[in-house]
Amino acid sequence: MEQSRKGWFGEFGGRFAPETLMGPLIELERAYDEAKVDSVFIQELQYLLKNFVGRETPLTFASRLTEHLGGARIYLKREDLTHTGAHKINNAVGQILLARRMKKKRIIAETGAGQHGVATATVAARFGLECVVYMGKVDMERQAPNVQRMKLLGAKVVAVESGTQTLKDAVSEAMRDWVTNVGNSYYLLGSALGPHPYPSMVRDFQKVIGEEARAQILLAEKRLPDELVACVGGGSNSIGLFHPFLSDFLVRMTGVEAGGRSSVPGEHAARFDGGSIGVLQGTQTYILQDASGQIQNTHSISAGLDYAAVGPEHAWLRDQKRAQYVNVRDPEALDAFHLLAKLEGIIPALESSHAIAYAVKRARDMTKDQILLVNLSGRGDKDLNTVLEADEGKKHG
Repeated sequence: MEQSRKGWFGEFGGRFAPETLMGPLIELERAYDEAKVDSVFIQELQYLLKNFVGRETPLTFASRLTEHLGGARIYLKREDLTHTGAHKINNAVGQILLARRMKKKRIIAETGAGQHGVATATVAARFGLECVVYMGKVDMERQAPNVQRMKLLGAKVVAVESGTQTLKDAVSEAMRDWVTNVGNSYYLLGSALGPHPYPSMVRDFQKVIGEEARAQILLAEKRLPDELVACVGGGSNSIGLFHPFLSDFLVRMTGVEAGGRSSVPGEHAARFDGGSIGVLQGTQTYILQDASGQIQNTHSISAGLDYAAVGPEHAWLRDQKRAQYVNVRDPEALDAFHLLAKLEGIIPALESSHAIAYAVKRARDMTKDQILLVNLSGRGDKDLNTVLEADEGKKHG
């Protein structure tokens, strides 16, 4: 499956940006096109993925979860075991090499759950570059451990107090900074979103997940899985898993969005269940908007899934019926968080818990000779306070 024209996935994608940023975006596209075929760049990236990030990550057979559910065999791709504890580091390493290649001295980033902010601060420290991370005030409060990590790594964390004080507003502030400081700054975008070339570039840096998983499952089971499962916020961990399997048409692909508290607008972040096509922050895709085109508020217990738009390649995969997208409510994600911890000794991120929750329901409907491969996109240390507060609320609810 190939995208229809450069920068577009069918009717999704494109480059919608202020005139000030058109030049820098074209410069970035050229630099990336050159870098991705440069053997020196590729070798350095592979060296860092192995010796700094800690790749390859294991593919773990979840034997007790499988036995407990009594259905499909469940495998977990362990992105929680990377340096910094989530898949975000794969993209951050690739883009920091690109920033250095472009001779940029200052790195700008946005973050929701904080994992991309931590990954960006980590690679900026590794290469001695100034780092500024924009984060919604609400997200800073619920992801305090990651804020502390970013500061320890030398990054300046800027609280965004406009709008909903979450990821959408952090992206807007990061883009404003980039417009103002375009000469010396590199915008290290964290998901498969934004204006071209970001969706394709981030996917390329994340597809190592699917490449490894494909080889690992063939080694373990001598065949491909029946279904891939991954949570979808902006969509980088999921497109990273899905992309190397796109031509394997017998492999089903399921992306799991945040169903939040309910299907009422403002209570969820399920773009494919209540959204419509529009343009947000540089790309045309499915977004949550009202009849006047105003962006709706979103909610998820998971900060990383709490965003009004979805990556354009996901919109295209759904349009092509190559992937399906479902959503999981907050309580289901919380239950899955606890279940995986107690049965497998793995504490998942709340983002990943949405994928686990779907897998729990799906596995029961599958036979014991079928295989589910779930991307465990991050670890749950950052979410402990959120989970404990939610558990306390259930006791007194």
